[in-house]
Amino acid sequence: MSKVTCDMAVSVDGYTAGLNQRLDAPFGDVDDVLTRWMFEAPEENAEERAAIVAAGAFIMGRNMFSPDRGAWDLDWTGWWGDEPPYHAPVFVLTHHEREPITMQGGTVFHFVTGGVHEAMRLARAAAGDRDVAIAGGAATVNQFLAAGLIDELRLHVAPVLLGRGERLFEGIDRIDLVPAGVRRTDLVTHLRYQVARA
Repeated sequence: MSKVTCDMAVSVDGYTAGLNQRLDAPFGDVDDVLTRWMFEAPEENAEERAAIVAAGAFIMGRNMFSPDRGAWDLDWTGWWGDEPPYHAPVFVLTHHEREPITMQGGTVFHFVTGGVHEAMRLARAAAGDRDVAIAGGAATVNQFLAAGLIDELRLHVAPVLLGRGERLFEGIDRIDLVPAGVRRTDLVTHLRYQVARA
C-alpha cells in the first residue's frame, strides 16, 4: 500500500535552513552543511538519496520552489535547472495561481491554492499506487504533520547546531514515532520513523 513519506535534511537542533532565503542562497544564511552528504559522499549515501526521489508525486511549499514572495516571476522555474530531480508531478502550495510548468525528465510543477488537503488529494491521484513525498520546507512539513498526513518521517541529521533559521516541528502537538531504522555515515545520521496512529 502506498504511503506518504517525508525526507528532511536537518541540523541536530532541528533547523532545515537558515534565515534570509534568497536567490543566491537557497538555504539562507548557512553554507551547504545540511546537504553536503548528498554531494560529497553520494555513493556512501546512495540508498537514502534514491529514496528521496522515488515517490510517484511530490508536494512542496512555495518557499522551497522559489525565493519570491507575492506575485510570481513567470521566468522562474525552480532551483534545479532544466531537469529537476523529481521526474514526477510536483504540487506547490501557494496563495498565487500559476499555470503548470513542464520540465525535462517528466517533472511537472502544479500550483495549488487550496491548502494541504487539496494538494494531498491531487498528489495521491497523480501517484496512483506509488508513494507521495512531502519535500519541504519546514513550514510545509509542519502543516502536514499537524494534519496527520505523514506516514513515514526520514530525517537526515547533519552534525551541526545552527541556533536559528527555519525550524522543523514548530507549532505541532505531540506525535508519537516508532523507530524504523538508523544508519550513520561520516557526514550524516539517517533516522527513519513511522508515525504512530491512534
